[in-house]
Amino acid sequence: SLFLHQNQNPFSSSLSSSFCFSFSSSFSLSFSSSYTHVTNKHQSISSTLNKPKSQIPLFLSVFGVGVSFFLAMVSSPFLLPFALLLSFSLLFVFPFNQSQSSFFGDLQDLALFHTATLQLQNSHAGGGGGVSSVSRLGITSNPKPKIAFLFLTNSDLSFAPLWERFFHGHELRYNIYIHADPTVQLTPPGGVFDGRFVPARKTYRASPTLISAARRLLARAVIDDPLNLYFALVSQHCIPIHSFDFMYSFLFKNSITSLRSFSSKSSYKSYIEILSDEPNLYERYAARGPTAMLPEVPFEQFRVGSQFFILTRNHAVLVVKERKLWMKFELPCLGEEPCYPEEHYFPTLLSMEDPEGCSHYTLTRVNWTGCWDGHPHLYSPEEVSPELIHTLRLSNSSYSYFFARKFSPESLTPLMQIADDVIFRD
Repeated sequence: SLFLHQNQNPFSSSLSSSFCFSFSSSFSLSFSSSYTHVTNKHQSISSTLNKPKSQIPLFLSVFGVGVSFFLAMVSSPFLLPFALLLSFSLLFVFPFNQSQSSFFGDLQDLALFHTATLQLQNSHAGGGGGVSSVSRLGITSNPKPKIAFLFLTNSDLSFAPLWERFFHGHELRYNIYIHADPTVQLTPPGGVFDGRFVPARKTYRASPTLISAARRLLARAVIDDPLNLYFALVSQHCIPIHSFDFMYSFLFKNSITSLRSFSSKSSYKSYIEILSDEPNLYERYAARGPTAMLPEVPFEQFRVGSQFFILTRNHAVLVVKERKLWMKFELPCLGEEPCYPEEHYFPTLLSMEDPEGCSHYTLTRVNWTGCWDGHPHLYSPEEVSPELIHTLRLSNSSYSYFFARKFSPESLTPLMQIADDVIFRD
């Protein structure tokens, strides 16, 4: 704008000034807000769930509109109607609401993902192979790798007492991160979950917002602690069906002599379900239009699997920094039937980028017998028994499931009764 003013081009200068001021003022405020969210990695329950909706971006844009009018009038009278039309158009192009794909929310996510990606690049540049001995608690003399547990929820963490018992005594080997729908008032779970909520956005079932929420959790965990080497995504309906020691020993194989060895050993895989021959796969692929996913995602590379996974750190960063496939999967589905993008994005991406580094199976057990409206079987208190836990652990291979879902909140009491003697006795 200054360049055009100096060259005495009133039409160009007033127009560019009008647009640049109203847009850049909003963008800079949004980016500064993103930076604040990145540096304040953890929020308390009250500040996260009850955060007021800022009206400052709207004020700055309206102020920019006013400046647009002024510049138009002082530059050339005939530009006033044009500036008026442009200004009102900007208010519609950049609506300041809380929609699932809001402009400022996307900017905050981009800043967060960029920070997570830079952290890994800096670690590699320092020769650390992406792994550091400095945890979020400070420098540790004999650091142990950690599992980041990522809770994705839109309701109370009803099984918090069971998880509390699961985590007890292992404080140096795990971290917890919770993404809770900010439009839902949750009962504070307390204990190990206190202060572990991350800045969140509203999620919708069978929509790209669930992909964004999972990526948000991964990014926060990557930034928060370099010792987070595995990232387990679970829901509020998931329960552990093995002890923490069993899970930790399985993932790290009791053989890590140094943290740097983790990034170089091919035996450490991500545990994510990747399927290519499921029914209705093409219907879901073409749900956005027969050619909408092309050329980035040809049907031959389109995959499906459980949205609940356990990723290595390298794969977590791969997911966070990815842009190309995300632009396809965030497109809305056109038909009446949901296309469940959260069940396709992660399996497709990792299958395309590193199929050999993935197990192709999930460690979360789910019962699809008698499913309804896309929901799996919901276990009731009457169904909880030692036999059920033993059955849920079993797989068709040599591995054993770590988690199981879905359990009704009322199942907590019978689960707690068998926790020590059954669930955590491997």
